Amino acid sequence: MLTLERFEEASEVVKQVTLETKLIGSEYFSNQTGNRVYLKPENMQLTGAYKLRGAYYKMSTLSEEERAKGIITASAGNHAQGVAYAAKAYGTKATIVMPTTTPLMKVNRTKSYGAEVVLWGDVYDEACAKAYELADEHGYTFIHPFDDLTVATGQGTIAMEIFKDLPLVDYILVPIGGGGLATGVSTLAKLLNPKIKVIGVEPAGANCMQESLKEGKVVTLPGVNTIADGTAVKTPGSKLFPYIQENLDDIITVDDEELVVAFLDMVENHKMIVENSGLLTVAALKHLNVQGKRVVAILSGGNMDVITMSSVVQQGLIFRDRIFTVSVLLPDKPGELHRVSGIIASVGGNVIKLEHNQFVSINRNAAVELRITLEAFGTEHKHEIVEALEKEGYKPKLVRTNI
Repeated sequence: MLTLERFEEASEVVKQVTLETKLIGSEYFSNQTGNRVYLKPENMQLTGAYKLRGAYYKMSTLSEEERAKGIITASAGNHAQGVAYAAKAYGTKATIVMPTTTPLMKVNRTKSYGAEVVLWGDVYDEACAKAYELADEHGYTFIHPFDDLTVATGQGTIAMEIFKDLPLVDYILVPIGGGGLATGVSTLAKLLNPKIKVIGVEPAGANCMQESLKEGKVVTLPGVNTIADGTAVKTPGSKLFPYIQENLDDIITVDDEELVVAFLDMVENHKMIVENSGLLTVAALKHLNVQGKRVVAILSGGNMDVITMSSVVQQGLIFRDRIFTVSVLLPDKPGELHRVSGIIASVGGNVIKLEHNQFVSINRNAAVELRITLEAFGTEHKHEIVEALEKEGYKPKLVRTNI
């Protein structure tokens, strides 16, 4: 049972390994939403995510015999690091099965804590099946990343800290993958204040909990498709589901494009790196149909490799119209390129790439294509640049940007 006494015990235990992640007031998101927004930065934990809480508390409750067998789990990365860290603290062998799509940084970090890593399957569910197989084969003690009430109790300690920092909190937004974090946070939050609203947030391409709540039972999605790898789960936890039904007030889903824009917001306004799953709650802020409320968004993790980070930044700039590509046709004669660049410069555009195609027309003297990739200040500035080209007789066409 998830009782207040268990949550209090877990809160004391996890203090041995967690950092104090005090709430951060966000003037930017508050102004954007009309609410008083606070961020719970679990991306700043030792292992880069909240998962250390549940893993360490679970490890503390195991018997010496269970720990001596060795620990095994399956994870897309953050639970893996939490278990590996906890196992190292207890001097226990850990084997972690991770999907082959797991970012390299998460794999290497898990190995750095002394765990043996097995890469298997494309998604978490396939990796989990393999972990159960290895547990049966070698007699390992399995620690489920979310469908475990003890693990969920450890994760729920976040709510205790939120209430300590902000006793009058009105809304808590919590990411959902399998449901462990949402179960722990929503259950404890309701125990502390039944009037509080706890909203779960899922990727639109992996909304297994939302679909399960609609059906009134745990359902399995046929597949998942999201850049939020930490919450790319097809089947939510069956042990947790009754608690979610009772304590979660609603679920919001967000598209991947919203996560990309949220990443830019966090970097530019809070100078923090938050992984895609951790950004779910940030992206969901604009979907809350409330005003003047005290809202806490839990940033569940920050383990993001630089290649993914680079891709997200580039796509975010494109979505924000900070980078765009325009195609113009012009005669193939000296001075035309200079003329076009002068028009762009006159309205403050910055050229970052040019592509010159002489074979767009049979008569290249009549027309060649110039594709220009530009930096702009945003949508309004983009339109200003396009209009400047139109006024000078060009017929610019916006085309897909590839950078």
